[in-house]
Amino acid sequence: MAQYLNARLDASFAALSDATRRGVLEQLGRADASISDLAEKFGMTLTGIKKHVGVLEQAGLVTTKKVGRVRTCTLGLRRLEKEAAWIERHRRLWESRFDELDDIVDELKRKETVDGRKKSE
Repeated sequence: MAQYLNARLDASFAALSDATRRGVLEQLGRADASISDLAEKFGMTLTGIKKHVGVLEQAGLVTTKKVGRVRTCTLGLRRLEKEAAWIERHRRLWESRFDELDDIVDELKRKETVDGRKKSE
């Protein structure tokens, strides 16, 4: 069995598979935030939000910096070009398949119309 191995894509998609983590990314897209701010915003414990931030950090999507007692989170420098390219490649594949299916359906409808005319004659 062939397997597609790409640790970076695996880490990114695993990080993005959770609604809370996607929400954290959206929140950090608006402004940096402390772990405490994020925990309050998402109604989670500090431990819970730290786990989510840790997954995002491992994927390179978030960075954290500790100043005194406060750990501040920011969006990571890494962008999602490879992930977007992977999705786009698969989107095109499915679009092509649906276009082919549309052609088959159109041909069947055309034949059905022609056959209907012949029966009524």
